[in-house]
Amino acid sequence: MSVTSRYRQAWESFWHEAPDEPGSVIWDAEPKLTSAVHLALFEPLLTDPGLPFLDLGCGNGTQTRFLADRFPRVLGADLSSAALDHARRADPAGRAGYRLMDAAEQSEAAALHAELGDVNVYMRGVLHQCEPADRQPLVDGLATLVGERGRVFLVELAEEAGRMLKELARRPEGPPAKLAPVFRHGIAPGEVADAALPEYLRAAGLTVLARGELPLVLTEYLADGTRIDLPSKWIVAGASRRSRGATA
Repeated sequence: MSVTSRYRQAWESFWHEAPDEPGSVIWDAEPKLTSAVHLALFEPLLTDPGLPFLDLGCGNGTQTRFLADRFPRVLGADLSSAALDHARRADPAGRAGYRLMDAAEQSEAAALHAELGDVNVYMRGVLHQCEPADRQPLVDGLATLVGERGRVFLVELAEEAGRMLKELARRPEGPPAKLAPVFRHGIAPGEVADAALPEYLRAAGLTVLARGELPLVLTEYLADGTRIDLPSKWIVAGASRRSRGATA
């Protein structure tokens, strides 16, 4: 199963329009506020930090470049070629590699695993952007990618965040400037029930190793100067013993 052409085109048009300037996209917060915080939770649970590291849904590569300074081989993958163009322009030295990929397509996940072997995966705010029918196939793809030794760090908006975004979109003066393009291009965040996240992982043969809550830091501010932070859930998962036994 692969994503719809409408969904892919929505992301292409969004990234074609997006400026190159750091922080111009609403979720493009500095790594010290995002991936650095997440890495402190993720890294102690890695079975093998030397495995290739995949930033799935890398967008313009801000977090990918941070990870590339800390791991020997880092690959940013995204559904949008326009997003990868941003990422490559921002990384002229080629600190990371970049790959066009539909992770909900099992053949693509299997091909990348055949190329790299087991990988550690960082995925921030991707599942809630997917259409409902693509969510389980995407998580199944994560299970293929991490294999037996890899780990996945998954960060997703909490249910409360969806309600907050709807309230921002309905303001009389309109949504905040950096949120408006998200809705305009038809990629408004969907709603993933908090309880559904571990169930997607379980169905894919992955075991939750750790979980918690954190604010998801954005680059947009309210009129009073308050930064907009959204509640999020994070999970670290890896292959279950049962899955290992099945592949042994």
